[in-house]
Amino acid sequence: MRRTFALLLIIIASLPGTAIADEVKLKNGDRLTGKIVKADGKSLVLKSDFVGEVTIVWDAVASIASDETLYLNLADGRTVSGLVTTTGDQIEVRAAGAVSVSVPKSSVKSLRSEAEEAVFERQLHPGWFELWDGGADFGLALTSGNSKTTNVALGLALSRTTARDKTSVYAAAIYARDSTTGTSRTTANTVRGGIRYDRNFSKKWFGYGSADLEHNELQDLSLRLVLGGGLGYHAIQGERTQLDLLGGGDLDRENFSGNFNNRSSAELQFGQTLSYKVSSRASLKEQFFAFPNLTETGEYRLNFDTGLVTSVTRRIGWQVTMSDHYLSNPPPGFKKNDLLLTTGLSLKIGRALK
Repeated sequence: MRRTFALLLIIIASLPGTAIADEVKLKNGDRLTGKIVKADGKSLVLKSDFVGEVTIVWDAVASIASDETLYLNLADGRTVSGLVTTTGDQIEVRAAGAVSVSVPKSSVKSLRSEAEEAVFERQLHPGWFELWDGGADFGLALTSGNSKTTNVALGLALSRTTARDKTSVYAAAIYARDSTTGTSRTTANTVRGGIRYDRNFSKKWFGYGSADLEHNELQDLSLRLVLGGGLGYHAIQGERTQLDLLGGGDLDRENFSGNFNNRSSAELQFGQTLSYKVSSRASLKEQFFAFPNLTETGEYRLNFDTGLVTSVTRRIGWQVTMSDHYLSNPPPGFKKNDLLLTTGLSLKIGRALK
């Protein structure tokens, strides 16, 4: 009896009409099976256990058939959900206990799996402490004996992205002290950090405001406070790459110790920010900004910041943070360029890597 039942199951599973996974048929006749993750009217993402995620051009799709519920956002603003099949240029959506709905394929603005829909809904009305993603790294080096030194390095990169806005928090710090000769002296003491808020006006355009702080003991910079804002453009919004172009203005207040006078300046600012998913285990974030001085024409600042995180486990990774800041008019006797490089173990905050 058991053998007969097992044989029956095999026969049923092998029947042409039996769906064991979502299926995507291409116009060239190829068939792909897996789980449909999402589509945006330009491409469709299918996840397979053997090859991972595959991105398919939407126009190359001839038909799809799902064995799990999909959510379709239509051009008229409606959202329909259910099992999906296609016939020609029509998509049929069959919800349990409901009448099937047939819509033109061209009217589908986006398509999401249940997991992707849950993420999307969560992004519409999240709490302030939700959706944060990023990491913090810490490095420590100590020597004793023939040399006596202390080095501490910190790095932080966090972001919170919703359907309407994005908040970014970033920081880097390094402190080094040398007591080898018996006289303790500071060889590095730099802290840099800031926050930026972006608000979308449309799919491509957004406004932003930012506040940045910097302390550099070895440049006699007690505190630099920069408050700015402007307009931004989402130049690239892909699965792996997001590139934003930004431009605006700011007020820069610099307080120096010693005999150098404090100063305030109006500045232009323009630059770019980049997020790139190198692989499923590594990601890169980078930004570059130029600040031409409007109060002291001919003077300027350049800021370049980048960080690379490679995961070791779901929560622990290795992070490298580099921050290079250039000031064309530092106090007399000080160098114009300061490079800060930190590396160490990183703790992932927010969604853990799968």
